[in-house]
Amino acid sequence: MRHKKWVVLLLVVFGLQSILAACSSEKPEEAAPKAADGVTEIVLWHMEEPPNRVERFKEIIDGFNQANPDIKIISQVQSWGDAYSKFPAAIQSGNGPDLLFTIPDYTTLIKEVADIQPMDDIIASLDEKHDFFETALTPYQYEDHTWAVPVFGMGQVLWYRSDILNEAGLTPPTTWDELKAVAEKLTTGKQYGIALPASKSMATDQVLYSFLASGGAKHIMNGSNEITFDNEKTVAAYQMYSDLLQFSPPDSNTYQWGEPQAQFNAGTVAMAIEKGQYLSTFEAESGRPASDLGVVPMPVGEGGEESSIYIPNGIMLLTGDAKKKEAVAKFFEYLFEPETYGKFVNAEPGLFLPVTETGSQAESFWSDPVISKFKPQVEVLMESSKKGALFGFTDGVASKVGVIAGPNYIAQTLEQMTSAGKSAQEAVSWGQELMEAAVK
Repeated sequence: MRHKKWVVLLLVVFGLQSILAACSSEKPEEAAPKAADGVTEIVLWHMEEPPNRVERFKEIIDGFNQANPDIKIISQVQSWGDAYSKFPAAIQSGNGPDLLFTIPDYTTLIKEVADIQPMDDIIASLDEKHDFFETALTPYQYEDHTWAVPVFGMGQVLWYRSDILNEAGLTPPTTWDELKAVAEKLTTGKQYGIALPASKSMATDQVLYSFLASGGAKHIMNGSNEITFDNEKTVAAYQMYSDLLQFSPPDSNTYQWGEPQAQFNAGTVAMAIEKGQYLSTFEAESGRPASDLGVVPMPVGEGGEESSIYIPNGIMLLTGDAKKKEAVAKFFEYLFEPETYGKFVNAEPGLFLPVTETGSQAESFWSDPVISKFKPQVEVLMESSKKGALFGFTDGVASKVGVIAGPNYIAQTLEQMTSAGKSAQEAVSWGQELMEAAVK
């Protein structure tokens, strides 16, 4: 029953966080006045609250509305904090949007309580013209349909301070062993080799999963919701993370997204693992030139592969109205045209990455002042995004991945080592049992 599934959804809401840490105090936009007769209205909810993102999305939507006077996209800014608790009720009562921003695990949850519409025809048309990256599409493809249109992606890499490594005569690490050795050598006095989050948070989940993915342990659950977490490669990933925490600041157990970046820009730490938000603030906060912001793909563990976490953000369709679906198709055609798409993605330069081949080559993307200044770094981000993975979406689609992601079970497993004193094997076995109980 959908009511029962909604209750399950609510049970995990307080543990779920948005993929992005950034937020603003702006109030949601008010709904626009009712459109004139003959104009098809499409209400779109997005949860990208920072003012720069709000303004850029508004600019794109205003351009579409002006070019299509018979269609009116009404953009309303919402909060990820309400997405799991309030949106399901609004949608079920008929007060939801026509288009809703999403991430893969959120799509599986909303699909259980709402009649989201397959987007196969829209995807097929866009894919033919623009060529979606497989890593962006796969998490939305199951039950013989595609349930959202990916619009931008976010992936993790290893950032390093070139000035610090060069002064120490060190080269950027490409393997876990090298990463550990460099981190140890750069931990001297008040300086630490690396900053890693170790709190019960989504930030810790994500960085830890980059170690699982690069260490050959990306399959933590499969499409039948069977937990496959407890294995020697998962244990090795947790052991490596624990070892590296020796070279991370002592308050790492409080870190989420912002603290490693602040330490990195201050020169207190030499390395960090994160997404592309490091680009836009580096020069201003560090006082160093762009060339001192080094980046390489996530180092690889023994028997692993070049990979890290990759999160494609998409848009779901919640209306079956034929006229609205036709209008939505036109909107996506407009959005993905290269001259428009690059501007859209650069609402947050470096953090948001193109999900199509044409978008990755668009002049409108590369001409952005931040992107053009950090072109070599962006190229590493782009290549890494094509090799990324997302837990719950690597071996089929796990419909219950939300009950694993919500309470941050990946991070909680680490806490069994850092707080409870368990060995890596004991902690991973504990995590396996916890996850198995959650999906029953």
